[in-house]
Amino acid sequence: MSQPPGDPIMNVLVLNGPNLNLLGKRESAIYGEDSLDALKDRLAKTFPNVSFSFYQSNHEGELIDRLHAAARDDTDAILFNPGGYTHTSVALRDAVAAIETPVIEVHISNVAAREPFRQISMIAAACVGQIGGLGLDSYVVATHAMELRLAK
Repeated sequence: MSQPPGDPIMNVLVLNGPNLNLLGKRESAIYGEDSLDALKDRLAKTFPNVSFSFYQSNHEGELIDRLHAAARDDTDAILFNPGGYTHTSVALRDAVAAIETPVIEVHISNVAAREPFRQISMIAAACVGQIGGLGLDSYVVATHAMELRLAK
């Protein structure tokens, strides 16, 4: 466990893009058998002093709107798995670049070891980092990284 129970040390938005609502049901050889609910449980148990909010959408504009909202609310950090938009969305890249809230791009699979088109991220350069290839543990590692970054 990261921190003992008590007041939240940071507020983290876990933002997931298209098709991630199907985690646990789609391509389990790539994405595993755990659902988004399992991710919520894992993060809550691993980080009792972190307040997580979760948002998933299959629509690019809704993801942009949520990024903009996070910049205005009490969100300290964003873990963002843009799904297939990783490789195609200049608009999401620009939304990340437009906000001051730090964003880590997260991937369940190792995108660098997949098809050539998946090896290109439109979003990574606007983020403070990119973590992938560890299954749902990618989100755990990203949360640890944000703890370290915000503790500076």
